[in-house]
Amino acid sequence: MGRLSGKVAIITGASSGMGRATSIRFAGEGASIVVADLNQEGGEASVRECKENGGNAVFQKTDVSAEAEIKALVARAVKEFGRVDIMYNNAGIGGAVGPLEEISVEDWDKSQAVLLRGVFLGIKHSVPEMRKVGGGSIISTASVAGLRGFQGLHAYCAAKAGVVNLTRSASLEFAKDKIRINCICPGGINTPILHRNQPGVKEAMEDFLAKGQPYPRAGHPEDIAAMALFLASDDSEFVTGQAMVVDGGLTVGSGFANQRTDTAQQILPPRGFMGPSFEG
Repeated sequence: MGRLSGKVAIITGASSGMGRATSIRFAGEGASIVVADLNQEGGEASVRECKENGGNAVFQKTDVSAEAEIKALVARAVKEFGRVDIMYNNAGIGGAVGPLEEISVEDWDKSQAVLLRGVFLGIKHSVPEMRKVGGGSIISTASVAGLRGFQGLHAYCAAKAGVVNLTRSASLEFAKDKIRINCICPGGINTPILHRNQPGVKEAMEDFLAKGQPYPRAGHPEDIAAMALFLASDDSEFVTGQAMVVDGGLTVGSGFANQRTDTAQQILPPRGFMGPSFEG
């Protein structure tokens, strides 16, 4: 308890899944949180849970692909709490899925705007405020899909690989300011972006994901929140430029290829565009 006492954190994509779990965990460790998301109902619920866990929190409706909204988000944190110590660029979508030749330029660009431009903007606009307070921690959600290929996820894989390498290049630039920049590469985490709140799919996902990697259970949002807490806290003071893999061993021994495809087809449409999870 108290590992983030006195710190101010901005967390995007915080109305559900990994962002929500991280907001609640950070609040319990003493941080003040700006919960950012397009989903106002879910964001306000996250704020309530943060407060129930002993922290202070406010909600800011934010489209992470829009520079003006990221600037307003950072300004809100300073207005409400006086500073910015932690920026967690977590907001994400499934984006364009399906055969590469069938992906439209428009869907490709929308995917990159949220998944990669949003991270760039989060770094760009949080750095000046962190510099004022002598340093900070910037965390972004990448993916194991940024470290290896997955069929039908071309836009997502490309964007997440970009997040990994942007993390590395930015960490070189801002190390002198004592601003640490790292990313997390989740594996199979059972969140709404996968089950889309469809009846029964969350439960089916538990079994599907448990059999997909060596560690015998599905990943949960709290697993990512635990890594985010480490990266946000002073425990990781000497860690920067790293892609921290949290995947139950998926990247060293995947079993997904041996599973039935019916559950997988419930998760991933054969083609199209997967927007925010709250849109269904």
